Amino acid sequence: MERQSTYTATATIDAQGILTGWSEGAQRLLGYDSSAVLGRPAAALLAAEGAAARRVLAGQERWNGNIPLRHRDGRSLELAVLAHRRTSAAGAVDWLVVSAVTARTQPSRGEPLEEWTFLQSPFPLAIFDAELRLVRANRRMEHALALPEAAMRGLRLVHIAPGAASEEADRYLRLALESGRPQDVRVRLGAELGRGVVLTPLKDADSRVRAVCLSTQQPTQDSAVRRSPSGETGSRVGTVADQARAAQELGEVTVPRLADVMTVDLLDSPRSGAEDPVPQPGPVVLRRAALRAVPNGDGPAYGTGVGEAIVCPADSPPAHCLAAGRPLLYDTADPAITEWATLDPGAVWLRTSGARSLLAVPLLAQGNTLGVALFGRHRDREPFGPEDLRLAQEFTAKAAAGIHEARTYSRARTTTMALQRSLLPHTLPDQGALEIATRYLPAATRAGVGGDWFDVIPLSGARVALVVGDVVGHGIRATATMGRLRTAVRTLADVDLPADELLTHLDDLVLRLAADEGSSDPAADTAGGISTTCLYAVYDPISRHCTLARAGHPPPAVVTPDGAVRFLDVPAGPPLGLGGLPFEAVETELPEGSLLALYTDGLFEARDHDIDEALDKMFAALVRPAKSLDSVCDRVLTELLTHRPDDDIALLVARTRALHEDRVASWELASENTVVSRARHHASAQLSAWGLEEATFTTELMVSELVTNAIRYGRPPIRLRLIHQGNTLGCEVYDSSGTTPHMRRARIFDEGGRGLLLVAQLAERWGTRHDRVGKTVWAEQTLAPG
Repeated sequence: MERQSTYTATATIDAQGILTGWSEGAQRLLGYDSSAVLGRPAAALLAAEGAAARRVLAGQERWNGNIPLRHRDGRSLELAVLAHRRTSAAGAVDWLVVSAVTARTQPSRGEPLEEWTFLQSPFPLAIFDAELRLVRANRRMEHALALPEAAMRGLRLVHIAPGAASEEADRYLRLALESGRPQDVRVRLGAELGRGVVLTPLKDADSRVRAVCLSTQQPTQDSAVRRSPSGETGSRVGTVADQARAAQELGEVTVPRLADVMTVDLLDSPRSGAEDPVPQPGPVVLRRAALRAVPNGDGPAYGTGVGEAIVCPADSPPAHCLAAGRPLLYDTADPAITEWATLDPGAVWLRTSGARSLLAVPLLAQGNTLGVALFGRHRDREPFGPEDLRLAQEFTAKAAAGIHEARTYSRARTTTMALQRSLLPHTLPDQGALEIATRYLPAATRAGVGGDWFDVIPLSGARVALVVGDVVGHGIRATATMGRLRTAVRTLADVDLPADELLTHLDDLVLRLAADEGSSDPAADTAGGISTTCLYAVYDPISRHCTLARAGHPPPAVVTPDGAVRFLDVPAGPPLGLGGLPFEAVETELPEGSLLALYTDGLFEARDHDIDEALDKMFAALVRPAKSLDSVCDRVLTELLTHRPDDDIALLVARTRALHEDRVASWELASENTVVSRARHHASAQLSAWGLEEATFTTELMVSELVTNAIRYGRPPIRLRLIHQGNTLGCEVYDSSGTTPHMRRARIFDEGGRGLLLVAQLAERWGTRHDRVGKTVWAEQTLAPG
C-alpha cells in the first residue's frame, strides 16, 4: 500500500452561512484556531467571491469540487472538498464540509490484469487503508455513491456518506481491520448498494492486515449499457418525495449519458389540461429546479441558479414547448435561438456550455403540465436523434411522475400538519399544581405525520390531568381520530371520572368509531383508532398523590428530588379498541419537586441505538440539572435523536408543586340545618385570614347553598373545604351519597330549586365529582388581582 500522511479537515456551516464547527484538521490546514472563525461568515475564508459558492450549493443535497481558500498567512489554497446538506430532528439545516489533506506517494497500480479486474468488476469495490481512509474505488462504486474516486480519496466512510448506516459500517471496518476476519454487515449505504456489504481484510505476505475491501453482495447493472428507464438507472428517476431531488436525479441520469447539459424549470402552480384546451404561446414564469452539465456545470458562469425565478419570453423554446405540450428540437445556430441565449438570463447556460443541439421536453403527469426539461449537446457529439428523443421522453415522464407525487405529498402533509396544529394545545392552561413543558415533533417519513397528542386539563380541587396518546397510523385519518379522542378525553375528564373508568369509556368510543368507519369503508386501515395507546394521570397538589392508568402506552418516568430515577409501575392495560378488558389505576405519592416525563414510543424508535441504550440516555438527560423544563425537553430530544424521527414524538415533562396546609381549610359538619350558619362563619373567618374579605359575600352564598343541598339530599358525613391557589378560590362540599345534583328552572311559586342556579351564576365553573364512596359538589371563583 502507499505511504501517506493524511488528516481530515471538517467544518459545519449553518443555513445563514455562519461557521458553527471547526475541527483540529481545519485549524492545521488553514492556520485559524476555532475561536477566530466560529460565529463568522464562512465566505470570509474564501479566496473568491462568497456569493458564487452559495449559488453553487443552492438546492443541492451534496456537492464536490475544488474551491479556493485563504490561509491565515494570506496565501490561497485550492482544495478538493465534499459538502453534505444535513437536516436535524428539529428541522434545522446545516452543511458538513470535509476535505482530505494528504501528503503521499502514489502506489503502484499493480499488474494490468489485476487493475482491469478491479476496475471492471461487476461488484462495487472500495479499498480502505489502515486508517480507514478510502484509497481506491472502482467505477461501480463511483456510480453507486454518485461520487468520483478523486472526491472520496483520503476520506473515511462517515464523511463520504454521513448517516447511521455509514457509522455502523465504519465500526465493522475497524473490526475487520483489527480481527483479520471478514464481516458481513446488513446496512444500506445507498440505493444501488443493496441492503448488505461485505468487508474483506487484505493481508500482505506476512498475513498482516494492511487494508479492507468493501464490496456488495450483488453486482450492479452497467448504467452505460442499460440506458432505458426500465433499467436500473432509469428506475432512480422519480422515486423520491422531494421534488427538487427528483429534478436533480433526472440530471444525474441523463448527463452525460444522454446530454452534456440540462436544466429542469418548474411552474410554481401546475397547469391542468382542462384550464386551456388550446394553449397559446406567451411569457412564462418558471423556477429553476435543476442544472447539470459536464464538466463542472453548476457554477455561476451558467447563469440562473437553482431556486431562482426565470421569465421566458413568448418566442423562447420553453414557452413554445409548454404551449405545444410535446418535445421540440432546435439547432442553436438558429438566429432566434442565438438571440434568446444571448438576451435571456435564464438561457446563459446554453451559451456557456457551447451546446449545438437543444431538446425541450415538457414535464407532464396525470393531465398536468409541471414545467419543462431542456437538454443540450456539445458540437463534438451527434445532434439528438429519434432514439434520443424517445429516451428523453421516458426519462422526463418518470421524473414528472416523481415531481407530481412529491407535490401531492407535500400538499397532503401541509394539510395534515395544519389540521394537527389546530387540534393540539396552542398554549398550556394556567394552573398552579405543575410546572410543565412540552414538545411535539412530526414524523419525517413519507407516511406523513401521525396521531400523537398530549393535553393538560385543569380539574377541580386544584388538581391537573395529564394526557399523552398515540393513534396508530399516519396521515389525515390518524390526525382526525386523534382530534376526536382528545375531545372525548377532555369531556370525560370534565365530569371527573377516575382514570381507569375514563379509559374504559374511551375504549368503548374507539370501538364505536371503528364500527362506523369499518361499515363505510371496509378496507380502511386502523379504522377509528384501534390499537391507540393512552396514558392518563391526575396529580393532586394537596395530597401530593398522582393517580395513573394506561392503555398499552409506555410507562412514565419519574425523577425524585434526591436524584433517583425510575419508571412508575403502572399496569399496562390493553390498547384502546380491543374491548372487554379492564384497566387498572394506581396511586403513588410524589414529593414536591419531582419530575414526571410522559412520552410516545416514537422517542425510542431511533435506528442507531437499541432500547436499553435509549432508556439510559433518557434517564441521564432527565437527572442532569437544568435551568428550565424547556431545557430538559430539548436535552432529551438531543440525546435520543440523531436524525429526523421516523415516527411522531410527543413529550411532556412536569415538575410537581405542593399546595401547603396554609392554603387549604376543611371542616366536618353535622347533618342538621343549624350547621349552615356555622359553615358560613367558618368560611368568613378563613377568608379574613387569607386577606380575601372582598370575596366573603359571594363565598358565603355558595357555602350556604351547597351545605344546605348536602344536608337535604345527601348523607353524612358532610365536609366543607376551601382551597386558595393563586387567583382561584375553590369551595367544596362532600357527602357520602352517590346521587348527582341537577340544576333545574324553578317555577314562580316554588320555594326551592334555585340553589344550584345561584351557584352557577356566582361561580366561574362548578360541577360534581364522584369518589369511590360519595360525591363532592364544587364551585370555583376567580379572584380580582390584589
